Amino acid sequence: METAVRKLFERYERLFNRSLGGKTDMDELASLYACEFIGAAPSGVRTGKNDAQFRRALADGYEHYRAIGTKEMRIRAIRLSPIDTLHCVAHVFWTATYARKDQPDVTIDFDVHYLVRMLDGEATVFGWVTGDEQALLKKNGIV
Repeated sequence: METAVRKLFERYERLFNRSLGGKTDMDELASLYACEFIGAAPSGVRTGKNDAQFRRALADGYEHYRAIGTKEMRIRAIRLSPIDTLHCVAHVFWTATYARKDQPDVTIDFDVHYLVRMLDGEATVFGWVTGDEQALLKKNGIV
């Protein structure tokens, strides 16, 4: 499981950064997620389906990240908390780099906790829990 999960997030990081460069492959990004998923943040809990609407939301999200100056997302570390032989929580520790007009770049460290399942030897994300991204961006002068 650990090898498959690490491979999943290495791919996620690579696709995320490619998308920041304007080379977004929504089908490949969507393939990282299960058919249905759940997300939780301070703003609430939502469920969704891996469909055309989800792909549009992904595209909008990457456009937003580019608009606020996101240059790079890098994984600092991954720690797994197994639930059983098919499921785990992947604690992913990210560093984001943002460009700011007439100021030095800013790096922000944050964590996301992903619910991951194994199916036919492949890991996919079926949920995530995040902190208050907007508050963190405001605190660091990004938005």
